[in-house]
Amino acid sequence: MKKIYSILAALAIATAANAQIGAPYIHDPSTLAECEGKYYTYGTGGGGLISEDGWTWNSGAERPGGGAAPDIIKIGDRYLCIYGATGGGLGGGHAGRILTMWNKNLDPKSPDFKWSEAVEVCYSDGMEDQDAIDPGILLDPTTGRLWVSYGTYFGTIRLIELDPKTGFRVKGNKEKDIAIDCEASDLIYNDGWYYLLGTHGTCCDGVNSTYNIVVGRSRSVEGPYIDNVGRDMFHGGGRMVIAAGDRKTGAGHFGRTIVDEGVEVMSFHWEADMDLSGRSTLAIRPLLWRNGWPVGGEQFRGGTFEIESERRGYALELAVDFVRMQVARAGWFNREQMQQPVKPIANQTLADVIDTWPEGNIPARIGDYMFRPHQRWTVSPVEGKGGYLGNTYFKIVIEGTDRTLAATADCEVTTVPAYTGDDSQLWRIEQLTDGTFRLMPKVIPGQQGINTRYCLYSAGDSTPTLAEYDFQSDNSKWNFRNH
Repeated sequence: MKKIYSILAALAIATAANAQIGAPYIHDPSTLAECEGKYYTYGTGGGGLISEDGWTWNSGAERPGGGAAPDIIKIGDRYLCIYGATGGGLGGGHAGRILTMWNKNLDPKSPDFKWSEAVEVCYSDGMEDQDAIDPGILLDPTTGRLWVSYGTYFGTIRLIELDPKTGFRVKGNKEKDIAIDCEASDLIYNDGWYYLLGTHGTCCDGVNSTYNIVVGRSRSVEGPYIDNVGRDMFHGGGRMVIAAGDRKTGAGHFGRTIVDEGVEVMSFHWEADMDLSGRSTLAIRPLLWRNGWPVGGEQFRGGTFEIESERRGYALELAVDFVRMQVARAGWFNREQMQQPVKPIANQTLADVIDTWPEGNIPARIGDYMFRPHQRWTVSPVEGKGGYLGNTYFKIVIEGTDRTLAATADCEVTTVPAYTGDDSQLWRIEQLTDGTFRLMPKVIPGQQGINTRYCLYSAGDSTPTLAEYDFQSDNSKWNFRNH
């Protein structure tokens, strides 16, 4: 019975580290919005999800008007929501309307929670080659202008401009066709480029949905949007951002959230999560940038690794004496030895060295990686301790032991003999936009609240510490190598 329980517990941990937890069921989620320390996303039908930490999501967000595929953005001290009413083949036709409305607070329990009257900003008559639904919104950081892309496979993806002060259509604005062969589009800006994200493939067919997210880019918000091999999205082009995988299918309705400099996530839905009864669920993944293109990253799940500093390529390790392996040296100059049969040499084991380690706390340092026991770390998700956007917290222990990496009150790192569940032993692990990782202790003893400032930092080639995160410095960056 104990063995069966252990297997079930392991499966529960694996599931927890593989998807948002709680009840993250939603279709066509809006870009994530943060309000007073909580996260919100809205979906088709009028409802939405709320999370206190970005990891556990439950229903509770409220939006009137019903309709489909909303998006939301904060402008000043207010939130602008945009959504489609009818259209998309709903009710048997493609006559649709897109509306905007404002709210000062997204918490339904707040005295400031009150949606303004919805205002129509565009429509389709059901006969033209266009379908007014699935809006995505961009506040251009270079000009302050507010843009909306919308449309489905029934015709074109169109672009219109709104007034960021009122949410109304800019007077005299003429819609422009910018893409075909996709829907659920979104616009983002990065490093001098505008990107049009579109959802390609078939929708609303559960495990048989082929939705995937593609992208093109342009130097102008009005296009043309060209993919990585020179195809215009107005002629069906688009570079893949994320597709099906990990027993989940139908990636659609892209949203971008910038957590910190160099730390970004993409939100979307899976049309069907086969581990959750094939339901449509919220997904949050790292957003990477490679050669100027957005790429959906993989969710970090843990494992056993060398934790390698980007600064020099050295490994995080215990500050213990180096124990030599008692193996005869195989020199090329020894002709008799060179004529002997080749035999593999076993790795040094934990049993070979653990009796040489001190019993109390052992500091951490950085050194040449030699695949020795004091350099191998097992990283495991921890249940019941909360999380952050896209993942749960992790514990980091020396492989085969309970010796745990922990933060100290003087902003240093050490290892303690056993994991106790203390928050100083929990680590936030986020993949950065360049593919490296930052590691942050959940709390630093003696400091109030959740730590979002200090990360594991290579202060020198051999000296790990905790210091302020700096994306521009390789000292803040680490890699996980399984070798």
